[in-house]
Amino acid sequence: MRKLVALAFLATITTVVAIPAAAKPPGANGKIVTSVEGDAQVYTVDPDGTNQQVVAINGEPGQWSPDGTLISLFDRLLNPDDGSIIDLNLSAQYPDLFLPCGVWSPDGARLACEGGFIDPSLQGVYTVRSSDGGDLQRVTSDPGGDDCPSDYSPNGKRLVFSRADATTYALYTVKLDGSGLQQITPPGMNFNFCNGSWSPQGNEILFSAHVPDSAYASTIWVVHSDGSGLRQIPIPACGGLFSSSTFIGCGGAPSWSPDGTKIVFSRLVGATGQRDLYTVNADGSGLFQVTHTPDVAEDYAGDWGTHPLTK
Repeated sequence: MRKLVALAFLATITTVVAIPAAAKPPGANGKIVTSVEGDAQVYTVDPDGTNQQVVAINGEPGQWSPDGTLISLFDRLLNPDDGSIIDLNLSAQYPDLFLPCGVWSPDGARLACEGGFIDPSLQGVYTVRSSDGGDLQRVTSDPGGDDCPSDYSPNGKRLVFSRADATTYALYTVKLDGSGLQQITPPGMNFNFCNGSWSPQGNEILFSAHVPDSAYASTIWVVHSDGSGLRQIPIPACGGLFSSSTFIGCGGAPSWSPDGTKIVFSRLVGATGQRDLYTVNADGSGLFQVTHTPDVAEDYAGDWGTHPLTK
């Protein structure tokens, strides 16, 4: 699917994780949606680790809708409470575009999409109506490259996206009309692709990166939305050389909780190969393991929504 196409192109540039991060206006901390790599199972779980429930098979989750009622599966929208599906019919509407749409606008009216791959000249970020996939609007253009949107700003006026092409590998923000392009990561920083979760307060963007280079496991970073103030979140034990069995990778596509006080991310233990979801306070304290996936199946950080917790 989407990840296989993107990874084939990006493998010549850097190591990537093509999972989008989250977009949410401030709200109550509800359920988390994520997936088990390999089994292609989409499931929801309460932040305390209880009430884990498979809601879809053979899918890849994007974000919760802002009201917490729907989950984007890139070409479909899922109601996890009753299993009903809204098919956006993207391939039928736009046969010249491979158009996975996983990122909700704050008002729930539109979805941002990573477009192209069938025709390289059409590579870029697009948006469509969330009701039916119609009203295609192009935001960016990067012929032959890959622009992957990961989040709207809380006011809905800008998008954060990753750009990878022959000359560029960086996180950017841009206005919805394509103007105001601004790079927010320094040149040469090896972040994980399709990263960038905009804080509900609107001032910081969260992502994971391999620092100082790809020989090191992921750590979690924030940068101000204007590109200033880059800093690592000091989560205990995160990082280390891949060549050492003691490394712990923290990242995937980390995202903010709806109230902006916590972060959800995937944590990979090098010694065992086990990957599970964890939460942590925004200052790096209060590390908590959410999932305990059997064997070495991989839980990738998903999206923390406002869907009510199970009572």
